[in-house]
Amino acid sequence: MVNAGRICCITAPFLLTLAVLICMVLVFLAGTFDRNKTVDDFYFLKIDLTNLTLAPSTVGTGNGDNATLLAGALQAAKQTLGMKDFYTIYLRSYCSWNGNDLYANCTDPKAYFWFNPIKIWGLNSTGVPVDTYLPKTFTDGLDAYHAASKAIFYLYVGALSAAAITLVVGISAAFSRWGSFFTTFCASAMSILLICASATATAVYILLKAALNESLKKDYGIQSTLGSRFLELTWIGTAFAVGAGFFWLLSVCCCSGRSPYNPGNKEARRTRAEKTPYTYERVGSPYMGPSDHQSMPLNTLGPQGYAPQRPAHMGSAYEPFRPQGV
Repeated sequence: MVNAGRICCITAPFLLTLAVLICMVLVFLAGTFDRNKTVDDFYFLKIDLTNLTLAPSTVGTGNGDNATLLAGALQAAKQTLGMKDFYTIYLRSYCSWNGNDLYANCTDPKAYFWFNPIKIWGLNSTGVPVDTYLPKTFTDGLDAYHAASKAIFYLYVGALSAAAITLVVGISAAFSRWGSFFTTFCASAMSILLICASATATAVYILLKAALNESLKKDYGIQSTLGSRFLELTWIGTAFAVGAGFFWLLSVCCCSGRSPYNPGNKEARRTRAEKTPYTYERVGSPYMGPSDHQSMPLNTLGPQGYAPQRPAHMGSAYEPFRPQGV
């Protein structure tokens, strides 16, 4: 039998776990629907190429020739290869569009996705060996992002799976504290995985944004910005996960799921053995002597000591009573 107090005890962690699952689903759905502002706003990074240009500061420097060649490759890619004005990067895909056609041309989602601007922008198709002319800060940041992208994907998949498992196992917590005990393990794994995923994604994309802006913003007018809504989503989900783990642990110690009226409970049996009011109890008699709880009979036999005679087949025991004439 499910205890109402037990249900109240696990309601908070169950709802918090459900909120974590919703946050993770949004992370996985982001960038998978064209022109869907509801989910496509949760991008990791946005790259703006509307102001693509060759800055005069590159001319006359040691890197002037390289900068000129790279700028020419970028401009050729934009003019002839269909490079878009905007790019948004997600966990499993990216979107690209021109002008006000927001979040258009979203690619099919795939596992272990990472955004390779050299390939996606078609820079190698311009006839210029851009790998030779790319700034070192750009290549270092891109390599670090590529190496971490698979770990980020695994961590978010693990967090999503742990949230779903925690919800399923959490149903057993409604019946006993043992259910909460096992659910706490799942919730702890969910919290750890999501903390690691949020921290890794935040750090990697901050470094990638810094590398892109340092290499491309000043000389080429390409600006990158972090997705604030994604950061809010992943860290709010992390806070929910930590809160869920704490309350699941608290439910192990509080609100036993066993009913106090369970016949299998020894304490319940001792409680039920109490005397019920208004029940009949045999009183002491002059024949058998007073009981342990009374020093004299409750009823007298009348002035003449009259006592009713009982038939022989009913035995000699009798109940004293007060005669009607008294």
